[in-house]
Amino acid sequence: MASGKSAIPFKILDGGLATELEQRGHNLKDELWSSRLLLDQPEEIVDLHCKFLEAGSDIVTSASYQATIAGFERIGLERKRAAAMIVRSVELAREACQRFEGKIEGRAGEVAAGVGPFGAALADGSEYTGDYSASKRQLYDFHIERWELLVSAQPDWMLCETVPNLQEAEVLCKIAAKTSIPVWISFCCPDGTKISDGTPIGGLAELIASAGVHGIGVNCTSPKYISELVHRIRDVSEDLPIVVYPNSGETFQSETRDWAGEADAGDFATQAEAWYQAGAQIIGGCCRTTPEHIRRLRGMRAAQHVDLGSR
Repeated sequence: MASGKSAIPFKILDGGLATELEQRGHNLKDELWSSRLLLDQPEEIVDLHCKFLEAGSDIVTSASYQATIAGFERIGLERKRAAAMIVRSVELAREACQRFEGKIEGRAGEVAAGVGPFGAALADGSEYTGDYSASKRQLYDFHIERWELLVSAQPDWMLCETVPNLQEAEVLCKIAAKTSIPVWISFCCPDGTKISDGTPIGGLAELIASAGVHGIGVNCTSPKYISELVHRIRDVSEDLPIVVYPNSGETFQSETRDWAGEADAGDFATQAEAWYQAGAQIIGGCCRTTPEHIRRLRGMRAAQHVDLGSR
């Protein structure tokens, strides 16, 4: 497929919810990560969703990436309340959209339910490597309960994030096939050719297209690899919708659960123009990207004279 100037419309996803909450002074260095605030400071989550919407996001992602029944039970919640917290994550994102609706003509926010991989629940950084032992049965059981809770809250999208290995992708495809809500499966990639376990990104594009999943994504990956990854997906499929939301370019240190390096919001938006030209349909940011990154993306889209379009 020739790259050229893309004719597709695109939407803007939000940025790094959890890392931005940390910048606000919240200590999220535990297994619940941003979902801890669902319990005692939900207004902080709503306010940050609103900040991303005001900056230019069309879609905000629920604070459910690391939210699990087992994780909430380990801090003392009864099962019923733990389940309610997972549903609440989508409700808070919807509340932010409702607050924002009408503030800017022609824009209304949508909600993506964030679905983290098995490795995220281990809280040891293994979602960036895929190096964990779990059978397909275990992975299915891990995902299905939370999945059904999130679907019950009626998000606009199901966004499977930072998937690091082929086996988990196959399980998520199986679950997605039974879901009426559009599903995106997004992968973490160490370079411009493959996901964390070494599976070529083109092979994942073939899997997702054949499974009837709505689209493929790349997230929490260095911005410098995104254009090549999009082109490799396009080599396999001209039609498969693509979402990209890389991190800021900084590197996660699993030992300290912190980030190293520097980020430039202006350079991020400049690179994003190439992702759009290559065929990305939804563009946003992952860890360490801020409302300023989203504001720059909005400006880039306006300069391209791109219509919002629909999914």
